[in-house]
Amino acid sequence: MKKLVFVSILLALVVIVLGVYTRLTDAGLGCPDWPGCYGHLVVPQDEGLIEAANAAYPERPVEAQKAWNEMIHRYFAASLGLFILILFVVSLVKRMRGRNSPIKLPFILLLLVCFQGALGMWTVTLNLLPVVVMGHLLGGFTVLSCLFLLYLRITPYRIPGGDAQIRNFAKFGTIGIILLVIQIGLGGWTSANYASLACTELPICEGTWTSKIDIAGAFSVPEAENYEFGVHSYEERVTMHVAHRFGAIAVFLYICWLAVALYKKSSSGLVKRMSTLLVVVLGVQIGLGISNVVYTLPLSVAVLHNAVAACLLLVMILLTYTMYRKY
Repeated sequence: MKKLVFVSILLALVVIVLGVYTRLTDAGLGCPDWPGCYGHLVVPQDEGLIEAANAAYPERPVEAQKAWNEMIHRYFAASLGLFILILFVVSLVKRMRGRNSPIKLPFILLLLVCFQGALGMWTVTLNLLPVVVMGHLLGGFTVLSCLFLLYLRITPYRIPGGDAQIRNFAKFGTIGIILLVIQIGLGGWTSANYASLACTELPICEGTWTSKIDIAGAFSVPEAENYEFGVHSYEERVTMHVAHRFGAIAVFLYICWLAVALYKKSSSGLVKRMSTLLVVVLGVQIGLGISNVVYTLPLSVAVLHNAVAACLLLVMILLTYTMYRKY
């Protein structure tokens, strides 16, 4: 079961990266229907099928590259759903046979992945409604986090030597996770509304950005038939971008404080290594965020920015879980 969970974690990471890649290549509506693509399980390639697809969806003619980006993401997401279903069945069978096996997390994961499928469908049927797109991203991170928690749950380990005072920092780890999730949500909202390039200078934004702040408008959902390429005003997108940057500063300062405090207070080499890893991953993430601005959102850097955010969340979960579990 441990190997199955580990493979599922890797698959969840792949699904997140593919989802981000799909979004950043503007392929979220590469297939205008769900779960297939123009009524097929694969992208239409035959000339006759393409003509029929174009006739059925004249407002969304076939763009093979975008359609394949979308369908590959769906294939991997469906595979992840199958793996999670198998995990749940295995856990249930073990419980029925009287063996000690976690059942709550596999059941929660099964519900989550089903809801993720629904969000994937609504992403298409509601034409990239930003709140759904952001929810789909956060759902992916939630599935990944729960899989990682399940892996930790079935992995027996403790902090060598006790280190009782470190347990007092566990609550600060939980706060750090909450702040990081909020920051990921802000990033998802910024991306879903095509506001990633609303500010092109550092450290905050260019010119008189303070006069452009519109919090109410930035976090509203205007009515529209199609949300592709965004429907918010420039001022509202600047507000989204600035909020994400201020969030990044706050999370950076908090996590740095936590990591340094743990490194100083802990007598455990395990916690010290985790704290060091946390700072390294955080530094990489900040560097990628700056590169997105400096180099005008290159695709590879933007995808890595999301992937490293997932890794940063996992390190925070690992550190916090370890502090709670040390006895």
